[in-house]
Amino acid sequence: MRCDLHVHSIYSGMCTIPGLGRFARECYSEPAALAATLRRRGMNLITVTDHDSIGAAEHLAGLPGFFLSEEVTCTTPSGTEAHIGVYDITEKHHHAIQARRHDLPRLAAYLEEQNLFASVNHVASTLTGARRPGDFAALAQFEAFEGLNGQVPEANNQCARRMARRWRRRLVGGSDAHTLRSAGRAYTEVPGAQTKEEFFAGLRAGRGRLRGLAGSWLHLTRDVVAIGGALAREHPLAIALAPLLPLAPVATALQFGLDYLAAGWWMRHWRLSTRPRPLLGKAVRADSAR
Repeated sequence: MRCDLHVHSIYSGMCTIPGLGRFARECYSEPAALAATLRRRGMNLITVTDHDSIGAAEHLAGLPGFFLSEEVTCTTPSGTEAHIGVYDITEKHHHAIQARRHDLPRLAAYLEEQNLFASVNHVASTLTGARRPGDFAALAQFEAFEGLNGQVPEANNQCARRMARRWRRRLVGGSDAHTLRSAGRAYTEVPGAQTKEEFFAGLRAGRGRLRGLAGSWLHLTRDVVAIGGALAREHPLAIALAPLLPLAPVATALQFGLDYLAAGWWMRHWRLSTRPRPLLGKAVRADSAR
């Protein structure tokens, strides 16, 4: 059984890039078209993980194999930002989660109390801004890490997988699609599962498999251009931004470059932050992630 556990629709809100947030959306994919695309690409279960929103549910409720999820924008104890995917929730859960998202330990405790499966998304990417070494241990409270994200470089996915192994957390994968062309490009598979309940039981038992492709510069550039085209169709005056289009490959190259640097930088600092301290003046070998 397959499911893309990280995918966005038009309900993900406005763009977070400075200067564009007043008129550009994060995503222009309509929920029905998104669900049809995912089904066509082999997904047995359908979910949408919009940013702090469950608006897509009103269009997809009753669809066979659909379950409600969201990507929660959280604040870590150090004040940095993290994205947590929370799956198979209700509207009541959504409101409770939103009330706790700026208190990470409180949110983690609530999800555990409600037995809700949650993953730390793109933990080693710069998509959520700065990261401090202590953040990784704080994020280890959650049950799973996103070990395959279809928008970030493989180096960043490798970091997430090593952290998950170090802390014995489960792994999930998703496309992080903000366009229809990317939906289902990366996903999670649980062999032998026949129902949603068996799918999640398999994830918790460590039987989830990561399938599909990591991000690439070309893939990200195509998505950015596609989002720009959707913006122009929604706001014809946005065509005035067309002279900036040639800068898209430069912007995406910078994003990929930053992510590669972050992967190495944060991995080194994470190892240092998790290395046991010397005991009685003798060196103790660190239990490094493998």
